[in-house]
Amino acid sequence: TGFDQIMEVETTRPYLFGNIGCWSERIEVHKAASEGHAAQLQQLIQSGASVNIVAVDSITPLHEACGRGQTQCVRLKLDAGAQVTVTNTPLCEACSVGSFDCVRMLLEHGAKVNPTLSSQTTSPLHEACMGGNADVVKIMIAKDASLEAYDLYYGTPLHVACANEHTACVKALLNAGAKVNYARLHKTALRHAAKVKSVDMIDKLVEFVANIYAKDKNDKKPIDYIEPGSPAALCLEFYESTPLSLQQLSRVTLRTMLSSRALEVVVQLDIPKQIIPILCYH
Repeated sequence: TGFDQIMEVETTRPYLFGNIGCWSERIEVHKAASEGHAAQLQQLIQSGASVNIVAVDSITPLHEACGRGQTQCVRLKLDAGAQVTVTNTPLCEACSVGSFDCVRMLLEHGAKVNPTLSSQTTSPLHEACMGGNADVVKIMIAKDASLEAYDLYYGTPLHVACANEHTACVKALLNAGAKVNYARLHKTALRHAAKVKSVDMIDKLVEFVANIYAKDKNDKKPIDYIEPGSPAALCLEFYESTPLSLQQLSRVTLRTMLSSRALEVVVQLDIPKQIIPILCYH
């Protein structure tokens, strides 16, 4: 019938997606990018395949390549004009899998470090902290990624790093000036560190003056989430019963005066190397 003919035309017509491309099922260019078939991908691009074609779930071939850390394919797509500022950004994908080279290339091509967040998205720095690659976290921080960006599930990137027990990422965030006592629904980073029973993270957070007495909505302190007698519990018990040492107070004072760039300033002042760890590190 005429109605059926109209419906057939409508269902086979591609759906426009802004100025990026059109919606489709995943096609060969998506598959080649995902699986790292660089030669095939280059041939497809040279044959006229759209570098910005969007699958029905808003995934472009660049997303596919970044999500698998396919560095060579990412380079091919970027050189061919793939857009880096699309929904659920490719930068988030690269950060999530911890691909430093992919992250670096995307940043060089103008990827947004601090995209606008919705109730369903997280920042690239959140994804980097989830993935646990400290080098990726550091390059994002160096590009002025927001340390206080907020997602609805965890809170800040520091919360994410603690909840996933990525101690090196926690150290990078704290050294950059992340707010140690920021709370989401009364949950602090220290509470997350306590729940995963990480003594190293607890030590680092307390060094940066985490509030060991902060209570959550259940009226529980961080120590209340740890099995009594465990190393993490003993660690918090020690901090609860022992005042800050003079050395800790010196570090706190220095950070307060010099903010997150304390180490850089100390090095520039040419202070003897043996004193720097006392001032800036545990």
